[in-house]
Order: sequence, then C-alpha cells, then structure tokens
Amino acid sequence: MDFVDYYKVLGVPKTASDDDIKKGYRKLARKHHPDLNPNDEEANKKFQQLNEANEILSDPEKRKQYDRYGEKYGKDWQHGEQFEAQQRQQQQRRSSASGGPGAGGGTEYDFGDGFGGADFSDFLSSMFGSEGRAGTGRRQANFRGGDYQAELNLSLRDAHTTHKQNLNLDGKTIGITVKAGVENGQKIKLAGYGAPGTNGGPNGDLYITFVVADDPRYKRKGNDLYVDEEIGLYTAVLGGEKIIETLDGKVKLNVAPGTQTNAKVRLKGKGFPVYNQTDVFGDLYVQWQVRIPTSLTDEQKELFQKLAEF
Repeated sequence: MDFVDYYKVLGVPKTASDDDIKKGYRKLARKHHPDLNPNDEEANKKFQQLNEANEILSDPEKRKQYDRYGEKYGKDWQHGEQFEAQQRQQQQRRSSASGGPGAGGGTEYDFGDGFGGADFSDFLSSMFGSEGRAGTGRRQANFRGGDYQAELNLSLRDAHTTHKQNLNLDGKTIGITVKAGVENGQKIKLAGYGAPGTNGGPNGDLYITFVVADDPRYKRKGNDLYVDEEIGLYTAVLGGEKIIETLDGKVKLNVAPGTQTNAKVRLKGKGFPVYNQTDVFGDLYVQWQVRIPTSLTDEQKELFQKLAEF
C-alpha cells in the first residue's frame, strides 16, 4: 500500500487551513532545502516528500481525493475513483454471469477494511488479469504519474542574467537554464520530470517556482529598478558628476545644479531584462539623497551664515 500521511509530513492536522499548510511547508522546506544540506541524502529525501505533500494538500481537488482514498489505496489513491468504478462494473458482470444478485458464484470484494487483508496489487491483478492468467486477456490499466512541485531560490543578481543551475530532485540532479528577467513567484513546467507513471503510463511534470530574494541596494518594480544615491551638499548646490554602480557596471552621471533630495534621474535601458525577450530592458531610476554636513568648522558655519543673509 505504501500510504504516506502528507499531513504528518507537513506537521499540520487534517483540519489545517490552506494558510496553515503553506506555512508548514515553507518552514520545513527551508530547514531541509538541499542548498542548506549538501550531500545529505536524508534531507534531500525529506525535501522531496515535503514538495509532494504541499503539491497535494494545497490543491483543493487533489486534497479532497487524497482525504477520501489515501488510507484505502495508499500510493494509488489518485486512481481510487476509477478503481471503485471498475470494481463495481466487475461485480455487475459477475452478478449477471451468475444469474443475478444472490444467485451464487459471483465474486465480491470488500473494500471496507483494507481489502480483507489482501494486497491491493492482488485486486488489480484479479480485476484486469495478466498474461498467463486464464479467462481474461485484459491488460492492466496504466496511469499518468503525479506532478512534483519545487522551489528555486535566486538572488536579484542571479535573476538578472541567463545562467544554468542544478536542482536536486528524488536523488537526481536536474540541470536547468534560468532565463534572465525571471520574476519572484514565476512558475515554469518541465514536462516528464514528475513522478513515474503506473504500468507504463507517462511521467508527471515538474513545476518550479522561482523565489527571488529582495536586494539590499536595488528595488525592483516590474522590469524597472530603483536605487538611492548620496551626493554632497556642495554637489547638489553647484552641480557636478557622480559615478554609480549598476548591475551592468559603472556609469558616470551629471548632477544638475540645485538638485533636491529625492530628485530622480532615469537611465533608459539600464533596468531589468524583460523575460524571454532579447535585448529588451526596463529602466533604472536613480534617486538623489543630499547629504547634509554635520561637522562644520567655525569658518564654514560663518560662510553658511553669510549665505543665509542673502
């Protein structure tokens, strides 16, 4: 059966709300993330189980199916509805062949108490038959594997450039290309990288959600970047030049005379790359912060006093 209690995996009760499930997943995913536990197979296994539990319990329809069929059918719970429909059809056929209900000769299956001690695979074999089993000639049904969910953490600078990154999943290392401009919360699908199918069915898919951390220097809004830069009082009053650092390198800017605090300068095309578009960028907005001197000499104070008299 191989039943996995996904609620226990996430450390939440069966009555947990969607928010409780999300919080439980994030807390444990950070603890067992492969990046924080390199070469720890147990942590990696736990991380994948957390992803699987979150993928099921955060989806209302899948959670409903799991709650109904999980303990009864174990790892095959996603096909519980189909199994029971097929079982009913099988009973009807056997009942008809034996002359109707109560006529004797029909085979009944009791699903109310763990299949009466029988393994579920025995039930599948008896229902669908197998090559060499007399009287059937049917092939066992195949089913698509479940989907996996995973998170990939990036810095803002990582998201700024196209690069390759490895993701550990089920003990396997998957190399993916992260395209420049990816946004926080953006999700991509890798077809066929999910759970294996049953009886030759196709694999599920892998969904990767990107988590882009805030940057201490730059603020991102869409494809535009914002940064604060300090200038001295004299430069603000008289004008001058200021060299600033961008994600693409250093740029020299002219500071206009009489620049005020919070005045903005726009650098076209120096922002964030637009996802999946070649050579298309947002803008960089530089916001000036005028630094007021705090340690003036007596002579400097006298000069300011004279300026104030004008």
